[in-house]
Amino acid sequence: MTILAKICGITDDVSARIAIDDSAGMLGFISFPKSPRHLDLERMAQLIANATSYTAHMNKKTQCVSVVVDPDDALLETIAQNVRPDLIQLHGHESPERVRHIRARFGIPLIKAISVESRADVLAAAPYEEVVEHLLFDAKPPKDATLPGGVGARFDWTLMEGYPSLRPWLLAGGLNPWNVAEAVSQSKAKMVDVSSGVERAPGLKDAALISQFLKAVKGL
Repeated sequence: MTILAKICGITDDVSARIAIDDSAGMLGFISFPKSPRHLDLERMAQLIANATSYTAHMNKKTQCVSVVVDPDDALLETIAQNVRPDLIQLHGHESPERVRHIRARFGIPLIKAISVESRADVLAAAPYEEVVEHLLFDAKPPKDATLPGGVGARFDWTLMEGYPSLRPWLLAGGLNPWNVAEAVSQSKAKMVDVSSGVERAPGLKDAALISQFLKAVKGL
């Protein structure tokens, strides 16, 4: 079984190239000031342009994702016009109606993140399916958390088993090179997303861990 891996929270060209070299399916670039992985849009645009060029040069298929939290239309317009990602990931409390509006107005493929604590949270993703390219299921953050994701928290992966999704979905939350095989086995995920699990410190990607994670995914 081929598993697609997304390396999220990329902040430099070196990490992007390592992930591309090791056949990551997606790279995530975050614009959210509270995140240690935050990029201003000018920096994000440059990193995505560089990654896109390198992907083409290496004849790879890695896609670039702009990750935002409850964005307004002005921010999305700037991303669509200046950053030009392959996809936009909505990682906030965007309602199905809001996501439908974003898709209709901007026409960029979307990933909608769903915070999970129970099976009911998983099933609540259904209204988004008709307007997104992918769903992403992440652990619900602690009540005192300032970030909606990327905090290393995980949820019960067996909650995903048998989920009748109409769209491809990614499993996120607390993944790392040592537990991704177990996560895939329990959840039956075909796509996985990692951020803090391949870092040596918050916001600082570790080249060896990126390669180790992608090697582990390839072995599944």
